Amino acid sequence: MPLDRLSLAKLLQHDSEEYRKFCRACEDIGFFYLDLRDQELGDSILSDADELFRVSEQLFVLDVKEKSKYDHSKKRSYYGYKPLGAGQVDEKGNLDSVEFYNIAKDDLFGIMDRLPQPEIIESNRNKLKSFVSNAHAIVRLVLDLLNEHLQLPPCTLANMHRLDHHSGDQIRMTRSPPQPLNGEVPRLAGHTDFGSVTVLFNRLGGLQVLPPGQDAEWKWVKPLRGHCIVNLGDSLVKFTNGLLRSNIHRVISSPGAQAESTRYSLVYFSRPEDDVLLKRLQGSPVIPPLPDGVVEEDVKSKDWIIRRALANRTNLHDKVDLESARGTEQISRRIQV
Repeated sequence: MPLDRLSLAKLLQHDSEEYRKFCRACEDIGFFYLDLRDQELGDSILSDADELFRVSEQLFVLDVKEKSKYDHSKKRSYYGYKPLGAGQVDEKGNLDSVEFYNIAKDDLFGIMDRLPQPEIIESNRNKLKSFVSNAHAIVRLVLDLLNEHLQLPPCTLANMHRLDHHSGDQIRMTRSPPQPLNGEVPRLAGHTDFGSVTVLFNRLGGLQVLPPGQDAEWKWVKPLRGHCIVNLGDSLVKFTNGLLRSNIHRVISSPGAQAESTRYSLVYFSRPEDDVLLKRLQGSPVIPPLPDGVVEEDVKSKDWIIRRALANRTNLHDKVDLESARGTEQISRRIQV
């Protein structure tokens, strides 16, 4: 299933055909390319991304001992540094081969107490804030279009994702060193995203999606110049009882000659505000009803994110329970497969 290529300019203009393609993509696979070129917002975030890729390279060359000062996982926080091999990717005990650094939106915008950061992060706070503001504008567009598609009361989704309120929104910078292609052990295990909308920039291959269907096979998602990749997360599945899709995806070694290069990516994860309950929304004639006998879990956004983000961290558990790290795969399958 190839991903649709959608135009940011056309979506901002509410082009009817582009809107139709957008709605279909969000229901069918929850992933699409977004062409950012020739549009002021798109040009701005592409410029931000170029600069932050350079920041990322400088961040990850720091000594591991220095970077590890900013690993806050033992404080029940997913912000800061995660070293290579800190997460278990399968039941065999294989470990991930990705290091990343998470920067809280709330930290950048003064909504929470500032966390200690490496100097390379501190000296680029303004650029990081610009990237968040631009990425959040794209998220807001996605949410507003979905709000219309779902026929919800105005601003229902937007009011659960306000930029100036506490949430788990974050920038993630990732680095994956060269590694031989091994289809048996992913760099980052198959998963759904924790939140609502993900905006991804990468330069090398490695991302794969698993389309819906019992006989589906993993499909490569090739980076495209001038585009970002947008995908939906768990909360939108929960809000819509599976009408919208948070698709399973993973990261493996880059294909072909790319495998010899270090892979960097830059992501903005948008999540619902901390106290939002992840349950089926009321007020939509489009969202399907819950099946008979199904009782929804009472879980707030912040608790859901912490549970999923830290469940596979080997430094926090004597025995990792991968089941507790699962997302909304079963909800999506119940409705759509």
